[in-house]
Amino acid sequence: MNPSIPETMRAAAFDRFGGPEVLHTESLPVPRPGRHDVLIRLDLAGVGVWDPDVRSGALPLGRVRFPRVIGNDGAGVVVATGTGVSRFRLGDHVYAYSLDGGFYAEYVAVREDNVAAIPSGVDPVEAGALGADGITALCGLDEELRVRRGDRLLIFGASGGVGHIAVQLAKRLGAQVLAVASGRDGVELVQRLGADVAIDGHRDDPGEAARAFAPDGLDGALVLTDGRRRDEALAVVKKDGRVAYPRGVDPEPVVASGVQALPYDGMPEREAFERLNRLIGPGPFHVELGHVYSLDEAARAHRDVQKHHLGKLALRLH
Repeated sequence: MNPSIPETMRAAAFDRFGGPEVLHTESLPVPRPGRHDVLIRLDLAGVGVWDPDVRSGALPLGRVRFPRVIGNDGAGVVVATGTGVSRFRLGDHVYAYSLDGGFYAEYVAVREDNVAAIPSGVDPVEAGALGADGITALCGLDEELRVRRGDRLLIFGASGGVGHIAVQLAKRLGAQVLAVASGRDGVELVQRLGADVAIDGHRDDPGEAARAFAPDGLDGALVLTDGRRRDEALAVVKKDGRVAYPRGVDPEPVVASGVQALPYDGMPEREAFERLNRLIGPGPFHVELGHVYSLDEAARAHRDVQKHHLGKLALRLH
């Protein structure tokens, strides 16, 4: 490898499954990229809402090997490539999303197809929280709901990591968006991002808002969380409409007869990154960083990710 790359790196790791307290910072070898891998010097890594379940052992994601470094997305600079890599060069600014983990560290090796150039419309720092949530939002809107111009769409959980990105992508696809957010600060966020109507799911009536927004029925809904009277709003979806939700949303949405319920996984694939980058284009496109923590604060981030926050939490690596 490049002689400027150190032999070891700092990482937030754990040696056994458990609560946030098992996370600690230690020195680990810098991974060596395989033939089709890109080695990234990370600036920022996302903290997924699912990460506490991976840490506790409740969610089997990636290979279980201790000490274990989790985290599924981040952004930084390419510092080494495998011999089979053709799309990236040293110095490229990239973001990545991989189910293999490893992003809670200063360096990560990722397969080339799970990496993309940071679009010009995204702040390079914010891009660290784009990969997993951006692909998940895009797959729900584009592949499952098949959103088209003029559709009237409900996004439930619109101020979270996936949700606030979905609001922006849905508008770029030409949809009219009813955003159900969390708290007044969440409503303000999705309004800034272009939602046509925004309500607070904790205070307002989602069913009433949906009926007023779409008197002839909603064309579809992207459901990202549970919430007060959520399924009343979903009852407004047309008989031939669609309701999509990432696997893990609990409880699963209840839909009327004739409405398709579509659980899905947002998978990191080259074609998905390319579609996402085309939609983002020159931007501007905003990725909301609810809070950025140091690597030593990973345990605190895991406690906070289960509390009210906007957008996505993240760890700063460099």
